[in-house]
Amino acid sequence: MAQLERLLQMAEDELTEYSSDARKIEKMRRKISLSVSLAEQRQVKAELLTTMKPSIITNIVEEQRQAAALPFWGIAGLGLLFGISLNQPVLLLVGGVGTVAAFRIQKWGWKLQAKRLLLQTLDDIETRISQPSQQ
Repeated sequence: MAQLERLLQMAEDELTEYSSDARKIEKMRRKISLSVSLAEQRQVKAELLTTMKPSIITNIVEEQRQAAALPFWGIAGLGLLFGISLNQPVLLLVGGVGTVAAFRIQKWGWKLQAKRLLLQTLDDIETRISQPSQQ
């Protein structure tokens, strides 16, 4: 499990860079191939597949995490606006809850994207190993 967490952290670090998915996969493929044995790669992939449960909501959050969190940012803003202007502490609390919800949705989407990137990288490694070398 520690190996999976390390590789997920590597994928999250790769997501911070502005480049294409193919470039991210290429960079991660080199790092993973050097540091993780083939048997461990397969074990990590199996663990990763068991943790990923596809559904409509997870697909939306993974692909459009900022758009999924946008309504909660709106609730947070309106809660703060009306809480301050109408002097209502309950509305300030609603603003705080909206902020926390929006932040957690975006963080969840970030983690889902990192898992997908790691899975794509492990698939790419397997396909390159199974292909005969082209010279």
